[in-house]
Amino acid sequence: MDVEGTHGYRDTVPARPPVPRQPPPVAPTPSPMPQGPSAQVPTPVPTPAQAQAPAPTSVPTPAQALVTWLRTPRNAEAPGIYAYGHVPQPPEQPDRIPDRRLVGGAVLSLLGAMLAWSLLWDAPLHLIAMIVPQSWWLGGGNEYGAALFSYSMYAVTALALIWVFGRAGHWREVLRRYLIAPLRRPVTAMATAAAEPDPQHDPVAWPQLRAAGQPTLAERLATDARSGHMNDVDYVRLHRAWHSVQADPLRLGAYRDAVLRQGAAACVHPSGARDLPARAAQHDLFTAQVRIGAATSSKRNPYTYCGAAIALDPALLGTSVVAVGPPGSGKTRHLVRPVVESLCLQALAGTAAVIAVGAAGANLGPADAFDVVIAPGDPNSAYDLDLYGGTCDPAEAAAILATAMLDGFEGPDADPRRAATALGQLLGPYRAAHGRFPAVTELRELLDARPAALAALHDALDEAGEHGWARELAARERQSERPGDIGTLLADRIALLDRPAFAGFFDVTGRTRPFALRTLEHPLRVRIDLPERGHAEASRLLARLVLAQFTAAATARTDRSLFACIVLDDAAHTVTTEAVRGLQRLRTAGAGALLTLRTLDEVPQALRSALLGATGCRIALSGVTTWDGKQFAEAWGTTWVEESDVTRAPDLSGGILRRLLRGIKRLFTGETATTESVTVRKVERERWSASDLAHFVPPGHGVLSLTTIDGDHVPPILVDLRG
Repeated sequence: MDVEGTHGYRDTVPARPPVPRQPPPVAPTPSPMPQGPSAQVPTPVPTPAQAQAPAPTSVPTPAQALVTWLRTPRNAEAPGIYAYGHVPQPPEQPDRIPDRRLVGGAVLSLLGAMLAWSLLWDAPLHLIAMIVPQSWWLGGGNEYGAALFSYSMYAVTALALIWVFGRAGHWREVLRRYLIAPLRRPVTAMATAAAEPDPQHDPVAWPQLRAAGQPTLAERLATDARSGHMNDVDYVRLHRAWHSVQADPLRLGAYRDAVLRQGAAACVHPSGARDLPARAAQHDLFTAQVRIGAATSSKRNPYTYCGAAIALDPALLGTSVVAVGPPGSGKTRHLVRPVVESLCLQALAGTAAVIAVGAAGANLGPADAFDVVIAPGDPNSAYDLDLYGGTCDPAEAAAILATAMLDGFEGPDADPRRAATALGQLLGPYRAAHGRFPAVTELRELLDARPAALAALHDALDEAGEHGWARELAARERQSERPGDIGTLLADRIALLDRPAFAGFFDVTGRTRPFALRTLEHPLRVRIDLPERGHAEASRLLARLVLAQFTAAATARTDRSLFACIVLDDAAHTVTTEAVRGLQRLRTAGAGALLTLRTLDEVPQALRSALLGATGCRIALSGVTTWDGKQFAEAWGTTWVEESDVTRAPDLSGGILRRLLRGIKRLFTGETATTESVTVRKVERERWSASDLAHFVPPGHGVLSLTTIDGDHVPPILVDLRG
């Protein structure tokens, strides 16, 4: 029995369709690791303590890298924090003395103690001599006793000065902060590194398999982990397979046979890949996080996040993300590429499915990192796109096409419901007559209400005996004769795909096997390259079509154990009313979306606030305009802050001498002595104003707010996306 069959996705990935187009040759990507099974092990991400330490003289072996990765603690202190090796901030101390004040006070107290000792060198001894009998000073005639008593008095005096000035200068805090704490860290780190973990809790030893009575399987996998034949993708994939075995004990036999026979290579992804050709970001598949930057130490950021690494994971992507920033702000490089790469790794581990949509040439990852690469308009594309999303329901196909053909800027006459009705009156009869949906050219002729096309469809319906659908078609003919019929607009939209550049694509005759988004129940990696340069309007229509199909497929899944995500590198003119409603439904369907925009002006004005409200994670990158910043400021709301008002008034206090001194100072400096009164009050202010977002976000930075699928909120934080 093949173990891949037990997971249900070995035979579900579409095979390469037998189309005449041949895929272009792909140049091999050089790997930074040695070839072989050990080459699949990822480079370990250094912990904060390791990042400050000098570089090691030798590169760790793949086995050491995996063991380090597994044994490194993960502290999920708050949503959005990169848990791998995270060291939580010490408890916030509002009364903590600042470093400069602490050091200055300590130095001042030391100087005061030295001055007091020099001035009181003999005075304390004379004072003690007046109280203590003379025989004590002489030591009873013993010179050693006399010296001992004399030095004791000096010691008592010195200890008194140290106690008084030490408390005044907070020397205990100085020693704790600058001496004891730095010495304690390396000692604790060495003790932790030297301690051998308990086998019952060591992830390298697979304790969950031992606890389930499978020591042979645990030993086999532990041997592969220690020998370098296992990587992080293998570990997470086999963990997921074991969870499926626990859910269905009938799979235990296949799982045992596959592990004993193949070891770390068991239950492999249908593509056979166990890692990506190259990684451009830092990932932790154990928590499914990808690091996108580091929060700055700005006073605007919450104390917990100051200096912490920031990451995204399915719990955050499940609420959908919208990122707005001008060209060059780093949307693709710092956000889209890491997220797509993380989802591809999760797909290889059997935990996610990803649809990455971008313009041809966008940096979404190499072709080898995907199972399916679709390039409409490119004759070398080996895959095609199903225009109807793989559905057999005419009503659903009509609704998806209506959403894609209307971009939201046409006005109130372009009603999606009217468009769906008009399309349904054509798609239903055509499918009933021919057993399939119409091709692009055929659909265009029907929407144009050409007599020949309508007559041919009537004849086909009569032959099939579908008289009910004939009445639907007759109703469409009557509506097409009315002024302002929406069929004309739909025909103009579908004409964008009825061009010579797209000849051979969107085939419905069965000569090819177009890819359908109905396969989201399987861990697929799909990249769609849109012909943005030569066919901008067609690319936007296809982007809306893919988004509508993804939403329909993700919400209709019966098995939602896989996280499904669509990434739109450029969502300009893609957001419609139906798209916003679909984003809201993704949260409960185990799916999410990542949309990037150059400006919110690419979204209809009536939908801008709705878009920000429908997405749980919002990112404003450096360079946004004040108009866009105003929308983000309204979405993030206000907070209570302390505001200080300083009032200055001329100083008229004091006697004649003090007034004379103030007059002399005014004569020489020209400044009038004043008194200050400070009033502190709490006021309500915007978390980030439109002006701050437009002018005070440094290049390479962004302000982001996060929300998890469980409802945990993270207020806006300033993040260095290059950190």
